[in-house]
Amino acid sequence: MPVNIVISGSIDMKGVIFDIQRFSTHDGYGIRTTVFMKGCNNACLWCHNPEGLDKKPQLRIYPVKCIGCGRCETVCGNGLDPGKCNSCGKCAAVCPSGAREMCGYELSSTELFDVIRSDLDFYKNSGGGVTFSGGEPLLQADFIAETSKLCRDAGISVGIQTAGNVEWTEIEKILPYTDFVMCDFKLYDDEKHKKYTGVSNKMIVENIKKLGNVDGIKLIIRTPVIAGVNEDDAENICKIVSGLKNLDYYEILRYHKFGLSKLENLNMKFGREFDEPSLECLREFKKTAGKYIKKVKCDPLEEGE
Repeated sequence: MPVNIVISGSIDMKGVIFDIQRFSTHDGYGIRTTVFMKGCNNACLWCHNPEGLDKKPQLRIYPVKCIGCGRCETVCGNGLDPGKCNSCGKCAAVCPSGAREMCGYELSSTELFDVIRSDLDFYKNSGGGVTFSGGEPLLQADFIAETSKLCRDAGISVGIQTAGNVEWTEIEKILPYTDFVMCDFKLYDDEKHKKYTGVSNKMIVENIKKLGNVDGIKLIIRTPVIAGVNEDDAENICKIVSGLKNLDYYEILRYHKFGLSKLENLNMKFGREFDEPSLECLREFKKTAGKYIKKVKCDPLEEGE
């Protein structure tokens, strides 16, 4: 929701964020501050940031931190029943040990910019900047655009990590202030894409093609490899993206199960579990990708070889 504070000729908007990670080296070029925006319109069954799915703040519980003081019970109107929890935050506000906390909070564009610019020297020395991730950051495109303009005016590089499942008009809002876009291409087959992510990939593929031809924008395509799901997709995906003029590199990501540990804390379930791909599987995937794309990255292989 916008608030009527006029700063440098613009409205200081508010966005919903669930984390800010400083000194990140895996979200673009150089040392970066990664801002994780809340809310996503995909429903990937392997999501590693489930706390980013819902745009509203959520209660997160860490039972191992509980000291049994009982303060949460005195303020909860639902008897601490997980099935009735509305994430009002009253229990988190009185918890002295951090066993209960709210995941998600609002910041204005200028408040967020103040956090981002605090590491300006690191950006300049490493060629880094800020990367907006999520969730799906482009569901809050107006907020991202306003914050990115402040960053661009201060000489801070701006990157976007997106699943690409948004209207092109939303992407256009951020392009004037963006240096690069990291876009996921998870599955080639549309029916499989619907099965595993809950949405069609048709708009995603069209957006990737458009991004690949926008002047001044570097494009990075990323595929998370999930065992038994998309291990054979490298050729079809790379055939599509190899001819894009702005493609800087193709990145292969190894699915990991870290997101599963977050589900219980958030009172969420995905319904199934996937296996991590082997290093041999990643090698074959990278080998196939390399037939079509000159620059292919896969950090797990570099670490494991």
